[in-house]
Amino acid sequence: MILWLCLCWGFSPSAGQPDSELMARYLEEQLLADYSIVEQVARRVPRQAKFLQRLETRPRMSEFHVRSTIISRYAFTTVSCTMVNSGSEAREAVFEMQIPAAAFISNFTMSIGNKTYYGEVTGKEKKNSTNDKERHKKPASPTEGRENGYETFKASVFIPRKMQARFILHYEELLQRRLGKYEYTVSIRPQQLVGRLRVEVNILENSGIVSLEVPPLRNSKQKGNGKAEDDVSPPPSTVIGHTKTLAKVTFNPSVVEQTRIARNGILGDFIIRYDVNRELSVGDVQILNGYFVHYFAPTDLPPLPKNVVFVLDSSASMVGTKLKQTKEALFTILQDLRPEDHFNIIGFSNRIKVWQQDRLVPVTPNNIRDAKKYIHNMSPTGGTNINGALQTGAKLLNDYIAQNDIDARSVSLIIFLTDGRPTVGETQSSKILSNTKDAVRDKFCLFTIGIGNDVDHKLLERMALENCGMTRLFQEDEDAASHLKGFYDEIGTPLLSDIRVDYPEDNVEQVTQNFFPNYFNGSEIIIAGKLINRTSDKLHVEVTASNSKKYILLKTDVAIDLPSRNDIRGVPGLEDGKGHNNYIERAWSYLTIKELLNSRLKSDDSQEKDNLMEKAKSMALAYNFVTPVTVLKMKEAGVHSEPSQEEFISPSTDGIGEKVQSLQGHKAPPGIRREQDKQRIKISKTSADGDPHFVIDFPASKFSVCFNIDGEPGDILRLVSDHKESGVTVNGQLIGAPAPPNGHKKHRTYFSTITILSNKPERSYLEITPKRVILDDGERLVLSCGRSAVVRSRSLEVSITAYSNITVTIRDSISFVILIHHYKKPAPYQRNHLGFYISNSKGLSSDSHGLLGQFLNHEVKLLQESLNARRQEAGQNQTEALKANPTNTLKVRGRLVPVMWKQRRIYNGQQEVDCWFAKNNADKLIDGSYKDYLASHPFDTGTSFGTINSL
Repeated sequence: MILWLCLCWGFSPSAGQPDSELMARYLEEQLLADYSIVEQVARRVPRQAKFLQRLETRPRMSEFHVRSTIISRYAFTTVSCTMVNSGSEAREAVFEMQIPAAAFISNFTMSIGNKTYYGEVTGKEKKNSTNDKERHKKPASPTEGRENGYETFKASVFIPRKMQARFILHYEELLQRRLGKYEYTVSIRPQQLVGRLRVEVNILENSGIVSLEVPPLRNSKQKGNGKAEDDVSPPPSTVIGHTKTLAKVTFNPSVVEQTRIARNGILGDFIIRYDVNRELSVGDVQILNGYFVHYFAPTDLPPLPKNVVFVLDSSASMVGTKLKQTKEALFTILQDLRPEDHFNIIGFSNRIKVWQQDRLVPVTPNNIRDAKKYIHNMSPTGGTNINGALQTGAKLLNDYIAQNDIDARSVSLIIFLTDGRPTVGETQSSKILSNTKDAVRDKFCLFTIGIGNDVDHKLLERMALENCGMTRLFQEDEDAASHLKGFYDEIGTPLLSDIRVDYPEDNVEQVTQNFFPNYFNGSEIIIAGKLINRTSDKLHVEVTASNSKKYILLKTDVAIDLPSRNDIRGVPGLEDGKGHNNYIERAWSYLTIKELLNSRLKSDDSQEKDNLMEKAKSMALAYNFVTPVTVLKMKEAGVHSEPSQEEFISPSTDGIGEKVQSLQGHKAPPGIRREQDKQRIKISKTSADGDPHFVIDFPASKFSVCFNIDGEPGDILRLVSDHKESGVTVNGQLIGAPAPPNGHKKHRTYFSTITILSNKPERSYLEITPKRVILDDGERLVLSCGRSAVVRSRSLEVSITAYSNITVTIRDSISFVILIHHYKKPAPYQRNHLGFYISNSKGLSSDSHGLLGQFLNHEVKLLQESLNARRQEAGQNQTEALKANPTNTLKVRGRLVPVMWKQRRIYNGQQEVDCWFAKNNADKLIDGSYKDYLASHPFDTGTSFGTINSL
């Protein structure tokens, strides 16, 4: 019959592709025809088209339309599908849509002729749980879902002859960040060619959109054909446009283009990936209508060391592709382990085999080579002893943690992989869960991976959930090796541990999870809550965390704008979006319901489980979400009701940046008194600030000395040099600026960079500019000067007060304060610059040197005869006489230095200090001359003239 059809069209069977394209063009014209449903009269079509229609017994899909709006990672999706029955009798139409498993359906309507049916979300009753499972979203079958990350929504109706049916499905989801990107996916599987197929996605991210990409369509059935491997271009007919904060992506393939992709109408997944601008800070805190959502995903952090045990299923069911792909993935994963990591491998079937008995080994070339040999020699045999394998892995890791002096901030974890259900040893899921929880004891996290159709995904999910991990499920016919490697990449780089986010208890309520054991590179921590005190103009946020050998404290006050400033109801294109105006509130409800359901899953107490279910059900009903504790029931709206209209969101590019504001900032963690942050360390007068003006305070002599250094732009001045004794060196680099009008100088110079180096007890350095602080103690950390933060390590503390100052404390006995000078509207002769102040020099040795350091442990004398003469002349007005006399003399290490009386402004010009001023670049006051204090580079630690060392 196919051959005859080709001959009827007048083409050779061998010209298959041109035939299908010409037929597709013809069908496209017919599918775009305007069917008159009111008249219920079929349009005249040529004989060949009528023949094709007779071959197709199901209703034709004339339209498949997806529109989505993503506002601050929260996605609203509407799917509209129209089916036409042009036959002479009623036919069944099936609307089927794969949606992300993490999404909640929020509405569904059907219009058949002049009848409309709408979905009503109701609570699920226990006694009807079996029936409800069928009426609720059904899990996708292995061939339908990818990584079990999707569920299939299905609705079927009979369409009367010469009539059409329209289906409108709404669902919502909070996008998760993985491997540094948010991924939004739409399943396009109408299972037939569609006359009008369109996907439109609008993204609004006030933080700024970066790295927007649309990869080729993804279809698991096409995996392994090599087609998508080299092609990274967007699908045909895709149009991408975006500004700094807005993006619009459309996919609108014609029938001909659909045919080229897939003749059966299963096009695949349309994917959009993107990220937002971010920095190391308290994160992105957004507030609207009494609710807030807090996104925390710091960057530029060094990775934490890992202690990892791989527990791999080698039972007989792993034979063939599954074990082969597992080995391939492990070979790559082992190669990615870092030198500071430790690891071991356990293979299990009915027997449990440990690669290295009773220990974890460091990552060395020889150990990696031997581990690959062990994995290569693994062979599938026997049953599946899940409980025994987990007990062995947990004991191995617990013993290693207890018996070794491991880094207190290292991250320990088990990665467990299986393809089946327990068949050997303990086989009861509840006991395996209990045994595993008792063995882990909250000491580390358990990550589970399931491969194939026979795996007990509920067991793996709950094991991971109860032990601070995550789970992933992959299908056997997929490229499991790349998926396994991708999952490891998500958890393979821990950056922070023990993260706690706090807000004032009298300002917020119903806050979602705020403690997280780990933060992995490329992921994101999300917290949401309700505001109690709506009259407050700010929200205090505090974040504490551990990073490698450092303790990090971030803090800020986030401004709470008036509701009108964050309200998007007046934005063109968003007027019809009921509920979308409260996207932050819906994000909070989404997270809260997810947490209640997870808590219910983890609980073993029946009463607690019932209470959690009722709370989740109550909230799901309030926000009209279809969840595991609610169901969707269809009701008829009325015979004469008008077909429902789609409620699409289509953000305008005009003015949204001003309508929705993303508030970013930092603030201090729990247990820190805020009064302490303002005046933790008293600043002394001993300093180098301004142009640059130097001041040295001599408390014993009860006076101060000051001098100027007229350096050249680019000069690096050695301010403190005590590298041999205390190990501390401070260098300051100058930047140039034009001289003020009518001034006596040819140019001005300021400190643009302060570098603080220390080599005791371990090597570290700080590089400070008016914009950022770089801390490197073997691991590099970048902090913004515009965000308050505290970082503590064993011998060093850095405290940043936003746009104000940085306090550096070394071994609790040396403290420096760096003032930040910012000009909002700088004059031509002004530059953003730094001021350097010494607040505690007890830890510096008597041999310390440098322009400031040489005076810290030595006193300077004002000659008595000069002082007595001045007192006699001054009478009752001593200060005025001292000012007028230019012949005062200081005695410094046997040198006589002429000085004059002056006043200097310090501390950002907020205080005046009286001082004896030494002219001519401090000639005779300092040892040697100005040029002797020039360093060759910022990290020069030379301690004597003409000597250059580097840290």
